[in-house]
Amino acid sequence: MIKRGTRLQKMKIGWEEWCALPSLELPAVLAKVDTGAKTSALHAFDIEPYVWHHQNYVRFKVHPLPHDRKLTCICEAPLSERRVVISSNGERELRPVILTKLQFGERIITAELTLTSRHKMAFRMLLGREALRKARFIVDPAKSYILGRVREPLSLYDVDA
Repeated sequence: MIKRGTRLQKMKIGWEEWCALPSLELPAVLAKVDTGAKTSALHAFDIEPYVWHHQNYVRFKVHPLPHDRKLTCICEAPLSERRVVISSNGERELRPVILTKLQFGERIITAELTLTSRHKMAFRMLLGREALRKARFIVDPAKSYILGRVREPLSLYDVDA
């Protein structure tokens, strides 16, 4: 975890990397590094806002692994805000925003994620510029999995065979 006043060393990552979202109990999500996106985005569907103890939350489902629609995880997180985001195709969308922990190798940061359907996209998550800067990542666009491959990502999820 990053503490105030702590200066992280710069770390190189590839254009695609595996990460974990421990606060959402997602041990392996393949993220595409997108320096053109300001905010990071996570594939989510059946998004339901609710209030608990006078605080806004959001419950949503995730297909965390690429090309696997059978594995569905239900996640909950405090709702930070709703924000209009202009997608890469120019469409405006009002998206829920959550603040959550992202883990890349040994590096853990807290970052904003917008929740949106990415069911037609190859990657379930985009890592945007704000998170890249916060984590002090340097992107090598010619490489993948600099931080390591996850060979059997399904084995990290608690699923019945």
